[in-house]
Amino acid sequence: MSIVIIGGNDRMIYQYKDLCKDYDCQAKVFTQMQGAMKKKIGVPDLIILFTGTVSHKMVNCAVSEAKRLNLPLARSHTSSLAALRNILDEHCSQCTNYENCLLHSIS
Repeated sequence: MSIVIIGGNDRMIYQYKDLCKDYDCQAKVFTQMQGAMKKKIGVPDLIILFTGTVSHKMVNCAVSEAKRLNLPLARSHTSSLAALRNILDEHCSQCTNYENCLLHSIS
């Protein structure tokens, strides 16, 4: 599964990616606006938006891409690891492969 995280803290990029690896996900993290961000987002399975640490322009970009590509968008005001873990837990419980998932059988 692929995830795009928009917002968050610069110093926590590797921690976000490590937590996503624990959920067997690959993550792209954009903490600041980059040129042609719409092209860099791609077509992930989930877009996570940390609204407390992101510019209004990045929020608009993420929301418009999610609508255009019909992608799920999860929002959290805080950009902590606990918030990310909660989003991943919630998304995993709605996954179609939930019953056969290795993570589900462990927990």
